[in-house]
Amino acid sequence: MSRAKQMAEEQAVPATAAGARLQQMRRRVRLTRLSVWAVMAAGPVALAVAVASPATVVRAAPATKPATVKTAVPGNPSGYASVFLTAWLRSRAGDERSAQARLAQSMAPGVDLPEVSAAQPGPEAVVAVRSAQQAGQAWSVTLAAQYGDGAVCYFAVPVLADRAGASFTVSAAPAVVASPSRIEGPPSPYTVTVPANGDLPSDVGEFLAAYLTGAGEVDRYLAPGVRLAPVSPAPYKTVTVDQLLAADEAAAAASVPTDGTRVGVMVQAEARDADGRWPLAYELTLTARSGRWEVSALQSGTAQGGGTR
Repeated sequence: MSRAKQMAEEQAVPATAAGARLQQMRRRVRLTRLSVWAVMAAGPVALAVAVASPATVVRAAPATKPATVKTAVPGNPSGYASVFLTAWLRSRAGDERSAQARLAQSMAPGVDLPEVSAAQPGPEAVVAVRSAQQAGQAWSVTLAAQYGDGAVCYFAVPVLADRAGASFTVSAAPAVVASPSRIEGPPSPYTVTVPANGDLPSDVGEFLAAYLTGAGEVDRYLAPGVRLAPVSPAPYKTVTVDQLLAADEAAAAASVPTDGTRVGVMVQAEARDADGRWPLAYELTLTARSGRWEVSALQSGTAQGGGTR
C-alpha cells in the first residue's frame, strides 16, 4: 500500500468517528425539541381535563380519642324515705287534711295512713341506717324511728327511683323489721399503757385544754404544717386526761425520743361544763420534736396537712 493511500485511510477514520458523534448529537437535539413540543401540545389538554375532573380532597383522619362513657349514678333515696316515714308516723287516718298526712300521701299516693289515736306520740327523730338498691330502680331503705321514751322501732321503706335518680316515690307501706345486728369490732391497736406522769400525757392534756376550753393557743401544740382550729365557742370549762393508751412502745418511754418519732394514742378524757361531766375519746398521732410531743393528726379528720418538716 502506498504511503499516500495509508495516510488517506488514517485521516478518514477520525473523520468518520467525528461524523457519527455529530449525528448522535443532532438526533438528541431533534428528540428534545419533539419532547418540548409534545409537552406544550399536551399542556392545554391536560389543563382542560384537570378542570373538568372533580377535585380529589384528601382529609386527614381525625386523631383517635378514648371514648367517654357517662354512666348515670342513681341517687340514694334515704333522705326521701326519711321524710316520708316521719310524716307517715305523725299522721293518722281520718285526718287526711293535716299537713303531715298531705305530705305522706303526696310522696306515696297508694299507701294508707295508720289508724292510731290522737294520744299516740309521733317519733322525735327518724334516721336512715341502711339503704340497698335492688332490681332496676327499686330500693329498700331501713330507718330507725326514735320516740321520746327511748323506744326505737325500725322500718323498711320500699322506694322507686327514676333512671336519673332525681325523682322518687314510695311504692308500698312501710314494714316493721328487726334492728340491725351488732358486730364485734376488731381488737384495739392501743395496748400500751402510758404512765400518767410522763411528758406525753402532759402535752396531750394541754392540747385538749386549748382545743376544747380555749385555754391557750392550739397552734403551739401542733407539728409544723398542721392546721387545726379550736372548737368555738369553747364548749367546756375544764378537760382532764383519765387514761392514755398507745399503739407504740415509744409513747411510754421515760423521755421524749429522737425527733421524727411518731406514735398513735387513744385518749380517754373527762370534760366538764356547767351542766355536768362528759366522757370523751380522741385518737391522736403525735410526733417528737425538740424534746416535746406535737400533734400531727387528729383522727376526727379536722387536722389537715402535716407532720414534721
